Amino acid sequence: MKKVMLLLLPACFLLLSLNAQQSSPDSLLPVRGFCIAAPAPKDVDRFIKFINEELATRKVNTLILRIDYDYQYKSHPELADSNGLSKKDIDKLVAACRKHNIDLIPQVNLLGHQSWANKTGKLLAVYPEFDETPNVKMPEQYKWPNADNLYCKSYCPLHPGVHKIVFDIVDEICDAFQATSFHAGMDEVFYLGDKQCPRCGGRDKAELFANEVRLINDHLAQKNRRLWIWGDRLIDGKTTGIGGWEASYNNTYRAVDMIPKDVVICDWHYERADKTPVYFAMKGLNVITCPWNRPAVAVQQTNDMINFRKTATKEMQPHFYGMMQTVWNSAASFLDGFYNKTPGRDGSNNTDWKCFVDMYNIIDSL
Repeated sequence: MKKVMLLLLPACFLLLSLNAQQSSPDSLLPVRGFCIAAPAPKDVDRFIKFINEELATRKVNTLILRIDYDYQYKSHPELADSNGLSKKDIDKLVAACRKHNIDLIPQVNLLGHQSWANKTGKLLAVYPEFDETPNVKMPEQYKWPNADNLYCKSYCPLHPGVHKIVFDIVDEICDAFQATSFHAGMDEVFYLGDKQCPRCGGRDKAELFANEVRLINDHLAQKNRRLWIWGDRLIDGKTTGIGGWEASYNNTYRAVDMIPKDVVICDWHYERADKTPVYFAMKGLNVITCPWNRPAVAVQQTNDMINFRKTATKEMQPHFYGMMQTVWNSAASFLDGFYNKTPGRDGSNNTDWKCFVDMYNIIDSL
């Protein structure tokens, strides 16, 4: 009997080891992310405390900081925000993330989101010739809806001078972050292929969008960097019923079959746990589900992502990449809400900090 037990012990240890590997965080959710606006210089130390005490303890392994022009760029100082982060600030953030094996990824909005409300962003303010819709003037007071269908301005992807400028910015911020990936945004692009644009007018919007993705991806590949984008422009908003914000009404969705397969898709849905990760995985794209401020939705999305990975074919399983909490206010506001456990404006728990806690409680329980 002893001899039989001794023979069985190695097999038992092997089985336990395999089960542990199959239920490890990296196997269940390879990407466990957090996306937020970069902290202001005065909040860097406070944010690093959050990295050390909250992100690291929850086994977050990916942090996206939305930078845009809030950095003291040397390549194009005319685009740098005067109160932007310094290289020293970035070095501190890089060191904190490296300490905890967190992949730090910068985001600069490319193509769309070149303005907000009645304010023009730095790129078009300094280089107005890049504007896709110069005929649309910024209002003194912004309202939606409006006669121009103005949400956010875009740069013209076919302007001969735009990529020299934006790629200088991309290279500099990636070097500062010591980044192997870059997030280009590219969500909610409503102005594209405008009929009055002398370069883009009349062109296929899906091809314009896909060409821009390919161009950015090819540039990053020169330094072995990977492109991440939001996924909304790649979903047919009408056929799915998802609508014109979390999906596309201007026919860019056909670009999903034209972009490189190594682009990482950040699939955001905030009010429902739409099953679009399956769609992206079936297209051969790696996809991350991104909730915001509805804890119940985030919990459902997390369970869905785990089930997708567990039940998928061996061909599709690797494409279900993981989960990423998104935050759409300032780092300071988020930290205040998180540490003070502030309820939402309606008194409910529908906040991005509660969403973050509940989503990572589910992940931690695994």
